[in-house]
Amino acid sequence: MASTVRLLLLLLFSISLPCVYSKPPDFVNVGALFSFDSIIGRAAKAAMEAAVIDVNSDSTLLNATQMRLIMDDTNCSVFKSSIAAFQMLERDVVAIIGPQSSTVAHMISQIANGVQVPIVSYSATDPTLSSLQFPYFFRITQSDSYQMAAMANLIDFYGWKEVIAIHTDDEYGRNGIFSLDDEVEKRKSKISYKLPLPVNYNLDDLTNVLNGSIPLGPRVYIIHINPDPALKFFQVANKLNMMTSDYVWLATDWLCTTLSSFSPKNQSLLRIIEGVVGICQHTPQASQDNTFGLNLYASNVYGSFAYDSVWAVARTIDTFLNQENNLTFTTVGSQFGKLKIFDGGKQFVKILSETNFNGLTGHIHFDGDRNLVPYDYKVYNMVKQAVHNVGYWSNHSGLSIEPPESVKVDKTSSAVSNDNLGVITWPGGKTDRPRGWVIGDAERPLRIGVPRRASFVEFVTELSNHTIAGYCIDVFKEALNLVPYDLPYRFVPFGDGLSNPSYDDLVKFVTDDVFDGAVGDIAIVTNRTRIVDYTQPYATTGLVIVVPINNSKASTWVFLRPFTIEMWCVTAMAFVLIAIVMWLLEHRVNDDFRGPLKRQLVTIFLFSFSTLFKRNQEDTISPLGRMVMVVWLFLLMVITSSYTASLTSILTVEQLPSPITGIDSLVATGLPIGYQVGSFAYTYLADSLFVPKSSLIPLGSPDEYEKALRLGPHNGGVAAIVDELPYVELFLVDHDDFAIVGQPFTRSGWGFAFKRDSPLATTLSLSITQLSENGKLQKIHDKWFCEKGCSSGVGRESEPNQLQMSSFYGLYMICGIFSLTAFVIFLLQTVRQYIHYKQKQMLDLSSPSFPASSNRGCYGVLFNFCDFIDEKEEAIKNMFKKDDDPQGTHTV
Repeated sequence: MASTVRLLLLLLFSISLPCVYSKPPDFVNVGALFSFDSIIGRAAKAAMEAAVIDVNSDSTLLNATQMRLIMDDTNCSVFKSSIAAFQMLERDVVAIIGPQSSTVAHMISQIANGVQVPIVSYSATDPTLSSLQFPYFFRITQSDSYQMAAMANLIDFYGWKEVIAIHTDDEYGRNGIFSLDDEVEKRKSKISYKLPLPVNYNLDDLTNVLNGSIPLGPRVYIIHINPDPALKFFQVANKLNMMTSDYVWLATDWLCTTLSSFSPKNQSLLRIIEGVVGICQHTPQASQDNTFGLNLYASNVYGSFAYDSVWAVARTIDTFLNQENNLTFTTVGSQFGKLKIFDGGKQFVKILSETNFNGLTGHIHFDGDRNLVPYDYKVYNMVKQAVHNVGYWSNHSGLSIEPPESVKVDKTSSAVSNDNLGVITWPGGKTDRPRGWVIGDAERPLRIGVPRRASFVEFVTELSNHTIAGYCIDVFKEALNLVPYDLPYRFVPFGDGLSNPSYDDLVKFVTDDVFDGAVGDIAIVTNRTRIVDYTQPYATTGLVIVVPINNSKASTWVFLRPFTIEMWCVTAMAFVLIAIVMWLLEHRVNDDFRGPLKRQLVTIFLFSFSTLFKRNQEDTISPLGRMVMVVWLFLLMVITSSYTASLTSILTVEQLPSPITGIDSLVATGLPIGYQVGSFAYTYLADSLFVPKSSLIPLGSPDEYEKALRLGPHNGGVAAIVDELPYVELFLVDHDDFAIVGQPFTRSGWGFAFKRDSPLATTLSLSITQLSENGKLQKIHDKWFCEKGCSSGVGRESEPNQLQMSSFYGLYMICGIFSLTAFVIFLLQTVRQYIHYKQKQMLDLSSPSFPASSNRGCYGVLFNFCDFIDEKEEAIKNMFKKDDDPQGTHTV
């Protein structure tokens, strides 16, 4: 009986036990850490209180459990937030909503990792909070990585390549700007300067930062700070006269958050932000009013996110309890006292990450980084104390006038959408796109360093009246005339004027901000391009070698020098042989080659030699003669062209008194080499060609050039001078007993130097290209350097070798073969006719005969054959016709 009772009790206990453990708690604690007295905090407090009321009044949610919201004011202090977080965790909270500050969120997230309590923030936008370092951090708002992508797209849309970023010096400011830096770099732009502000900045801090930014150049400012109810930032900018048409002000969503808190009484502050462009988070449910009077933001958007955060936590608690999980905590000891770890924290986080519902701001669900799946951004412009929408941005369609939800995007297409925005009124009231940078103005003109040369002053120098003039200066001024805006500047001479300055030092002064740019005969070389940006070259140059020459007088028989004696002899023999061959081939058929012996001799040689100068009076008739003439004329064409070229070289090229023919032979001699003071030639010869520095002699003027070259290397002078081509060309205009040997052994150019990434380098490069295309660049050159005659700048060579027979052996051989072949064919034809003639004469004694020689034997046959050849071809053919038709002879 007792056993039966125990069995029944055990059964009853087992049935009632699940009911005991599955009973939901009466309430669930949720913490909220934020700054009550702030623009975001005030909106968030009201929104969260309303959300808790709505949750607790919803009968479909949490059943009989009530959500209890425990709020604590952190005043944006990391210290106070840390203490408040520990105190709040002692009250068994299952989640903490907030904090609103990214800086505080970093600290609280570390604590959350330890106690396994999720953090759900509605306003901490620092992109780095999404890292694996904070697995318990959730964000129901937009990460700044999306906001900065929108801002970078806006910068790229207007073509600005350099911007200045001003930010608060905390995690929110620094990390947001770092994200922007990555985004603009993808679009080939850059943040030239990042200017931090203290978190609790005052008017003096703002004044110092903005004043310090004025000389930097870029005029596009990205402002990424905390909400500023008094608009202190733009108050200072107005006082510094920085809200003019020269400036562009782009604000992140802190400004629209600030504007949402404005009441009609402080609407007058809006006049100081005329022309400012900002972006703010856009949700399809947001009010579409586009004037401040109707309030573009019916409520602070962060208040809406705070409302949705409460609902996200409530739905997670509901799912957690419905899965029969217990809200239990384990107490552990630590140096901070006793802490409670949420036993179901990992499961709670898993459920929270699967949140999926429609909230006040739209669809609420998280991506893989526990961020709210991104919405879109709105671009607005402050005009006439009102907010005007000018477009939208989304990460799939870019900038557009239409709201992203109405833009249909083909997700299968890889084509990039065409960005478009409405008309923006910029500071100063202009609607044209601002240039975005100002390097010089009337108050602070550009400081242009120019070398004060002591020699070759035609390129650039300071005159006695302290004006700067020269070829390079004229090019610079003409290039500036093509720039479509005013660019004040002043020339600053560099050097003492007694010797040429170091151009490496001049370029370094540009890097050190002593000069804004450098104009002059500045060679574009490797070590300088590492520290400055150059314009496109306006003059081509390179290092050349100058040596003395012997300007020898042309001799009486200079015309014989192109050919060697052997060549002259062979050519003369060729004329005689061609004359004989052509006489043999034409004598029997061409009356021009017949007649008295004297006339024939004259015809033979005149015909051959006259082919050099004109068409022959005697025409060739025989096919064999024409064939030989074609080959002979081709040989003459080559011979005469080569002779003309060789003679021209001999008459125009001076002979060198030294074996130096190029840079290799010069270095190999080991003799002293001169170079111009200040030129990069010294560095190149010493560092690249390893010429001993003791062998390099500095020379400062054309007079020193001349003196050193005339003295020679063994009398205290130099064997040659290495300098840039433009200087050498100018030197040779007045010194015709020196010459360039070889070709330029470096390829370079002259350009204007500016600071790294200076837009002036690109702007003036376009101007130089236009000067080159319209011919003005050449006119400037001729103005300065062609009054005494322009130097060609072509390197001079030593007297070429005489033309050898070996170079034309093939031509003569071809001509000889053709001539011999034609002669043999002619001889065979003639012998055949002669034999036929002799046969006819033996068969018919009455047949006519030519005068026969009295000699007998071989000589007689030879003389008869010669007489036969002397007869006309036509007469012999007529004779053969008569013999073939005897009746014809008796015709009356």
